[in-house]
Amino acid sequence: MDKVICFGSAGKDVFFPTDEGRIIETPEDLLSQKKIAFELGAKVRVKDRQESLGGVAANVAVGLSRLGIETLCASAIGDDELGDWTRKKLQENKVNVDLVMINQGRKSDFSAIVVDATTADRVIFTNYTSSGDFKLNEENTKPADWFFIGDIHGKWEDQMEKIFTLAKDGDKKVAFNPREAGIQEDAPEIIEAIGLSEIVFVNKDEAIEIVSNMHVDADPENVNDEKYLIEKLKSLEPKIVVLTDGTRGAWASDGEHLFHAEAMRVAAVDSTGAGDSFTSSFLAAYIKGKSLRECLQWGIANSASEVQKYGAIEGLLNEEEILEKAKDIEAKEL
Repeated sequence: MDKVICFGSAGKDVFFPTDEGRIIETPEDLLSQKKIAFELGAKVRVKDRQESLGGVAANVAVGLSRLGIETLCASAIGDDELGDWTRKKLQENKVNVDLVMINQGRKSDFSAIVVDATTADRVIFTNYTSSGDFKLNEENTKPADWFFIGDIHGKWEDQMEKIFTLAKDGDKKVAFNPREAGIQEDAPEIIEAIGLSEIVFVNKDEAIEIVSNMHVDADPENVNDEKYLIEKLKSLEPKIVVLTDGTRGAWASDGEHLFHAEAMRVAAVDSTGAGDSFTSSFLAAYIKGKSLRECLQWGIANSASEVQKYGAIEGLLNEEEILEKAKDIEAKEL
């Protein structure tokens, strides 16, 4: 079985569920069509809070491990209690931590997440203080067959270029999930990286941002259409393009076939990590030689399970469970 190194952040997420926020619809803002508001100066009480392992690299590594893929998390933590906790959680979930470096005198990554109890959607306040200082150990990457690039920080352009160079020189495949912040900071770098990837995973907002920065006719009517977005991303020549859009489901294309699967209707409590659980299960299915349709079914099944728990890893499925749940998901060819 292939071995995957997941590059990006790893830390702790703390969740604050509340029904005190007011949802504001702003459809004219394509990149921020819904917002949540609280009274300025107010004290908002929450009945309970939840804690979970977080960070894209950690989440995807755990999801892959749960499905029988050997994984390593390549990130950096601080030499604090939070860093010890993060490392322990990764090990408890059977993720290899040999590539988790410890930054002396630094704080570990942390996120505070406000969850709207009505919609199960959330706003994430992140503090990446260690993962941006990750130093790539090229020798330790050699045994891997795949690289997954998630939310790398700091001098991320340099890191990403090194990872893609190692992938090319070592004949490794890359699954890439670009950050929205990275797209805004250096869209040309992201666009180039997409063309070097085996699989690119984006949500609809990220897809719109990327395509809007490509030299194409990106008028509002086109740029809000999933098929159009996928076609433009596929023109950059990744092998597979995967696009997700929350409750509307997900699309996947290899250039010849385009599939769509609706999201499963479940009693969601928290959408945090839904994209990561989708990514890890789609990638696991792909590595195991499943069809594009099956990969999409695995992704939908795992994300539907994950959103029924707080945090990005508590609801993740194992292979036996995902095979059973995937039977109930229809992935249609468009």
